Amino acid sequence: MTRRIVILGSTGSIGTQALDVAARNQDLFQIVGLSSTGSDIPMLVRQILDFAVEAVAVSRATTAQELQLALYAEAKARGYGVGAFKLPAIFAGPTAATELAAWPCDVVLNGIAGAAGLKPTLAALRAGHFLALANKESLIIGGALVKNLAAPGQIVPVDSEHSAIAQALRGGARDEVRRLVLTASGGPFRGRTRAELVDVTPAQALAHPTWTMGPLVTINSATLMNKGLELIEAHLLFEVPLDEIDVVVHPQSVVHSMVEFFDGSTLAQVSPPDMRLPIALGMSWPDRVAGAGPSCDWSNATTWEFFPLDEEAFPAIGLARLAATRGGTAPAVFNGADEACVAAFLAGEIGFLDIVDYVARVLDEHLGGKFAAAGGGWASGNEVTLENVLAADTWARARAVEIAREARR
Repeated sequence: MTRRIVILGSTGSIGTQALDVAARNQDLFQIVGLSSTGSDIPMLVRQILDFAVEAVAVSRATTAQELQLALYAEAKARGYGVGAFKLPAIFAGPTAATELAAWPCDVVLNGIAGAAGLKPTLAALRAGHFLALANKESLIIGGALVKNLAAPGQIVPVDSEHSAIAQALRGGARDEVRRLVLTASGGPFRGRTRAELVDVTPAQALAHPTWTMGPLVTINSATLMNKGLELIEAHLLFEVPLDEIDVVVHPQSVVHSMVEFFDGSTLAQVSPPDMRLPIALGMSWPDRVAGAGPSCDWSNATTWEFFPLDEEAFPAIGLARLAATRGGTAPAVFNGADEACVAAFLAGEIGFLDIVDYVARVLDEHLGGKFAAAGGGWASGNEVTLENVLAADTWARARAVEIAREARR
């Protein structure tokens, strides 16, 4: 049966690869909706016409008319006759992606970057759609909000690490699991000491050795903040205690993650680093898609390496454990401060090491009650409201900017 798919973040890395999978498997997937910020109208127009989508969302309201005119121009250039091209429903503005997430479909693939994905995640779950989740931040900052809304099996992970764990968990019962092992490439600065990271530039941090991703995820991979976020996500998705989740550095990015069982057996999911495999599996779960991505070439000699994590040079994972342990609004503060600090680093306003250091300061202030003193919600617990989470996110971003500004004086 063909599945109706809505892709949120269609012009980004996840979205473009998902469309590639869909184009090669038109008997399995029908793309019915696309969302984008509207920053690349020509690409979005091509996607709309290539897949004849029913609805499209752009978060910049001012681009709606531009999109409409560009659609007519491209349709004419493609030789569509008068009346042969049906204009899709267009949602525009800050709530556009959230509205599209409720569009009639079978699966919503949330590939939006950052905290902006939270409301669309909640909308997709409320609508009863399967959620193929590449936007880890919405689960991390939403926490119990997302978990309590989701039916069993309604969320399917798309991150390669969590997809790997979901696949490996098929090999044993949940009560047989001893621990989860997340693998990290180590990013472009694997092996460097903290002192050797002082002068890292944005260009250097954006040069990831294995994966091609958007700027936020790429910088988070360089600081290993992304792995900290993935640790929280694994804890929430698979309901495994934090002290039973380990992180190891695996530069080749071929072993995507592992599950260790209590009998001493470890199951790993292995494939070349290509996001199309977990994306395809997310859209078709629990079925696999033939030829979704390349497979390993076992005819050539190869070596896989594994190294312990250097938590002195890369303290983000320990910070993530702290935020997840405290729960409540702490993960939202952790993520919000990070997004603000990454933006400041890319703008040349703070240094590379400042990213995690400033996040640590904001989280410490939050847990110490500064957010509550400013009129915000509470800092711990698992029954936060959407209002609490969004307020904490806003406060964390503003506080991170303040700290960066104070440091420049």
